[in-house]
Amino acid sequence: MTGTGDGAGIGPGEASPPETGTATAPSAGGNVVLELGPGVGALVLYAPADLEGAEIEIGPATDRRDGQAARRTHARVRRRQSAGSASYAAVYQGLAAGTYVIWSDPDTPAGTVGIRGGRATSWSWPAASSASPRPGLGPVTAT
Repeated sequence: MTGTGDGAGIGPGEASPPETGTATAPSAGGNVVLELGPGVGALVLYAPADLEGAEIEIGPATDRRDGQAARRTHARVRRRQSAGSASYAAVYQGLAAGTYVIWSDPDTPAGTVGIRGGRATSWSWPAASSASPRPGLGPVTAT
């Protein structure tokens, strides 16, 4: 199952039937700083409001768990307020260029996304997904 990723601009997320997480304070518009450059990109993962507070793991597509913690990182889905509307997103900055798996739980991929150096890529949680991340699932690597 894959979500949508445009590899360029940042667009709104798609809905899915997720579980509820712990709510966090909304981020004001314009307060996210991204590390971008040669070989380094960022991911903005749009999610439905029901995923607010969920920690969503991502990791290089070449890594597998096989009983070992893979090189994964996570970010919390937060409400992002801007110009009279809100969206929900997790932001991953400073990612090495390459293909990443987005995990709905420790063993189930929700999709893949390509990260390019010098760019912010957006990806939307799959609309028809029955897989939904829950806070506190499995080992994670702090971001």
